[in-house]
Amino acid sequence: MRCPSCGFVQFDAPRCKQCGALSPTPRQPVASIVSTPGFSGPATATRPSRLVRPLNLYDQQARNRWKTAFVIGLFMLLVILLGYGVDRFVIGSGFSIPLWDGSPFEPSRARPSRQVAFPVATVAALGVGTLTAWLGYRNGDTLVLASSRAVPLATTDLKSRQLDNVVEEMAIASGLPKPRVYVVQDPDPNAFATGRDPAHASIAVTQGLLEMMGREELQGVIAHEMSHIRNYDTRTMTVTAALLGTMLLLHDWSARSGSWRVRDSSDRKGGGAGQIVLFILWIVLVVLAPLLGQLIAMSISRSREYLADASGAELTRNPMGLASALRKLQEATAPTRSISRGTAPLCICDPLHHRLDDGKGFWADLLATHPPMAERIRILETMAYAGS
Repeated sequence: MRCPSCGFVQFDAPRCKQCGALSPTPRQPVASIVSTPGFSGPATATRPSRLVRPLNLYDQQARNRWKTAFVIGLFMLLVILLGYGVDRFVIGSGFSIPLWDGSPFEPSRARPSRQVAFPVATVAALGVGTLTAWLGYRNGDTLVLASSRAVPLATTDLKSRQLDNVVEEMAIASGLPKPRVYVVQDPDPNAFATGRDPAHASIAVTQGLLEMMGREELQGVIAHEMSHIRNYDTRTMTVTAALLGTMLLLHDWSARSGSWRVRDSSDRKGGGAGQIVLFILWIVLVVLAPLLGQLIAMSISRSREYLADASGAELTRNPMGLASALRKLQEATAPTRSISRGTAPLCICDPLHHRLDDGKGFWADLLATHPPMAERIRILETMAYAGS
């Protein structure tokens, strides 16, 4: 601080060492360093009152697991609400199951006391959606590999042997069986993992990725895919597909029905207004159901990508390897023509190269199938800094 009389720069002291004048009341310490022109003394700074710990890979894993659980819970709630409306306003609350008073050994004295509605539409749609998703879950890996024209890895050259060694290293690091390795003959760099569990898992990489990546970058990509297998992301996306299929079935049944009616509103005091409000809210949900379902499914997919990035960095202990690989993938401009639209959520980056996936902001994050590459790279670099 400066003396108010002579301007001499000094540290906190009751009197100025130059002229002896009383020093002003020292200010409260701040958390930053302020440099003074012409002053060459040692710089000091006080510790801030609250330290902000950088986000590490374990924080990132916990955050994305919680987010996935929350979004799936929200998805289930929307399905229940939509099914309730179909049962109540379209098919008349489903079948009614009578409950009887009196002893079952004296049928003459038993009489129906009340009826409990059975949610026919909700159970039927959930059953169809679950069956469809389960069939895809059991046989999806074969279909995905066949549609991508993937062929088993042949370790005939240096790059192929390096890939085989890296997959084995990451399998040992993750404590999982070594997955089957496939190569997709496509010049665009990409990779995906498939399989219903670690014992039936497969990893496929394109020829372009195999030729483009160095060993540390390839290790980061394989660790990312092994994390999808270890985190049972295929199972998570199967649950998501079942819920989405159920929601779309209920929406279709509601849209095709022309007999929407507000029931049970005249025989209950004050029930008419509440039923009308509930009916209006249900109509809004029916209209928005396809969009909401797709948005929730994409949100779950993005969360699993963030989680796989963090888990992959944990396996390699080298977040910068995956960050460098993602940077190369970001610079690739050609779409991966060998990978179909349905396989896109499984890939490490969007094979269709939608512009929204590289954008920032609310709408870019909401409507994208994959997180923005720049954000994924930034998080990995932050984790590397926190671990250094």
